[in-house]
Amino acid sequence: MNLEDTKRIVIKIGSSLLFHEDSNKLNEKWLSSLAEDIRYLNENHKEVIIVTSGAIALGAKDLDLDSNEMKLDINQAISSVGQIHLMSSYKNAFEKNEIKIAQILLTLDDTEQRRRSINARRTIDTLLKMGIIPIVNENDTIATSEIKYGDNDRLASRVAQITSSDCLILLSNINGLYSSDPKNNDKIKLISEITEINEEIEKMVGDSISELGKGGMKTKISAAKTAMAAGCHMAITNGTIDNPIKALFKKRPCTWFKPSRTPLASRKQWIVGTMKPIGTVIIDEGALIALKKGSSLLPAGIIKVSGEFLRGDVVSVLSQENEKIGLGLAGYSSNDTNKIMGHKSNEIAEILNYSYREEFIHKDDLVLIRI
Repeated sequence: MNLEDTKRIVIKIGSSLLFHEDSNKLNEKWLSSLAEDIRYLNENHKEVIIVTSGAIALGAKDLDLDSNEMKLDINQAISSVGQIHLMSSYKNAFEKNEIKIAQILLTLDDTEQRRRSINARRTIDTLLKMGIIPIVNENDTIATSEIKYGDNDRLASRVAQITSSDCLILLSNINGLYSSDPKNNDKIKLISEITEINEEIEKMVGDSISELGKGGMKTKISAAKTAMAAGCHMAITNGTIDNPIKALFKKRPCTWFKPSRTPLASRKQWIVGTMKPIGTVIIDEGALIALKKGSSLLPAGIIKVSGEFLRGDVVSVLSQENEKIGLGLAGYSSNDTNKIMGHKSNEIAEILNYSYREEFIHKDDLVLIRI
């Protein structure tokens, strides 16, 4: 994987990296070095999304509690205390590097329900366009699966999936996936590249668990499956050193999981293969010509709407001769589309009193079948 070619990178940071192992105090020096890395990525025109743990650990520290010995409901409560300290720590470190951040609270359920995931993606896309780094936390107050499942590896892979990121970096406390558990075997080798997760790979996975985080290599393999299916490259690398991202760019040892498709191709396959069209729009000749050139479908090009659908549902796109042109994710409901069809995009807000976006179907959400 050539990191220089990446455009959008998700970086997952576990609790064990944010704290000193001996004192459980926040590792401010390491966090400052991470901020330097993010500035480096921004300067090299990379979009960055961070998925972080640490709220429960910080909340427990603030309340002088042991997070390893608490029940689930107590963990949920203290996470709300820790969230304040966690984002304050990120803000202080990133401000020194002139980086603005935003907090996004998500659950796995948010990423797996289509309309919620579309809303999350749109918010993240907007923040990135504004030059702001989205920092995603698990919403422990209402979710339990991340606390029980472990350390947000799976959440990070879902974030990479819904944002069509081309690279996911899991910062860990080891260099990557080894042929056997490095704690129990001296004669091991680091696996540098994996193109398929088969039974042999599964057997190599151990059950390592750190004191502050609950994720082991099994959760990272699960994350790799999701990332690869989404066309996203994934790296497991040692994040305990300062400036871990710069080190990865300098070819520091790691394990790369390489997909066979691009994120865009995977997204379009997901649209075609997993969802049934609910409604139909018929487009004019001008819109058809624009689609042939790779453009998005604008409301101005729609001449008829059939069926009842909501924003985010799949609709069929037909020509005036009723030939099926393609499938795509609707940017507006059928009710609103009936109001804005034939109108220019800059008129949407006046007609509806709101505007989600200029396109009815964005080109990245459109699969052309016959054109």
